[in-house]
Amino acid sequence: MVESTRTLGRSGIEVSALGMGCWAIAGPWAEGRMPLGWGAVDDEESVRAIRRAVDLGVTLFDTADSYGAGHGERVLGRALAGRRDEAVIATKWGYTFDERTRQAIGPDASPAYLRRAVCDSLRRLGTDRIDLYQLHLADLPMPQAHELIGALEDLVADGLVRAYGWSTDRVDRAAAFGHDAPHAAAVQHSLSVLRDAPDLLAVCEKYDLASINRGPLGMGLLTGKYRPESVLPRDDVRGMTSGWLEWFRGGRPAPEWLRRVHAVRATLTADGRTLAQGALGWIWARSDRAIPIPGCRTVAQVEENAAALALGPLAPDHFAEVERQLAAVRAAALREADRPYWPSPMLPTARP
Repeated sequence: MVESTRTLGRSGIEVSALGMGCWAIAGPWAEGRMPLGWGAVDDEESVRAIRRAVDLGVTLFDTADSYGAGHGERVLGRALAGRRDEAVIATKWGYTFDERTRQAIGPDASPAYLRRAVCDSLRRLGTDRIDLYQLHLADLPMPQAHELIGALEDLVADGLVRAYGWSTDRVDRAAAFGHDAPHAAAVQHSLSVLRDAPDLLAVCEKYDLASINRGPLGMGLLTGKYRPESVLPRDDVRGMTSGWLEWFRGGRPAPEWLRRVHAVRATLTADGRTLAQGALGWIWARSDRAIPIPGCRTVAQVEENAAALALGPLAPDHFAEVERQLAAVRAAALREADRPYWPSPMLPTARP
């Protein structure tokens, strides 16, 4: 069985080994006509899902101020009302938006905006502190990021923020923040059985940072419900072609990634797990710093994911077999038409 808790890097904050990603429950918002949400959602079901997660021992909830143009934070705050001390809230700042029109406006990396953003997030969340405050601008140049450290330290000193981190797949950014920022506690980055991140995991190990893993289920591909003929709705971010989405193209699951899912499905489910539970087990077997945050929109999804905690990491022989299977698929990709999609890194402008 996996240890049921992790320490959030050098912050000393204890969290569950499994978190809940709250992007999908935030509802619609857009950049112009490009959707950035996962379509319409049922706020009442979202609240039930969050509360059920707490009941099942999940304590880490990850959102962002821009999700739903503020709506995601309000839903999370409502769900945790009366149970705030049972949860660790992680949110992000850096992208501006209009709450009334639910439109994304653009990035703002200034220290002045940081102070305004944290106050707005505290209000929407209905809390007096944010446990983990994360920079959302994945490829912000380091000189600008360094300018934020003093302001972040002031927020820690004021008790508004307990620790902070960066949501980035850029190894150099993660390493610089880990080295230079006193209360940095985590890096949020892409990690799944389909997309390993050895360099980022090494940074987390070197600087005593938690590895918070977005996309642990490949934005749904590792739930097993998508087939080559599946078509995503146009109001779902996965249903529109975007430069920072790798798992879907043209509103359909990318075939090269479906092939990888097929290659590892039998091993991930060999001991009775569902495919999603096997994918989470792979992450725990990969690193004892890893905290996957699969997105959930329903109570049933929460219950399936939380049940993975009792199953723990994949057995060493199953983990090794998955690695063997993926190595074979990667080798085959060098001879196939999908070569450009492996092993190219996730674009650094990824917004989740």
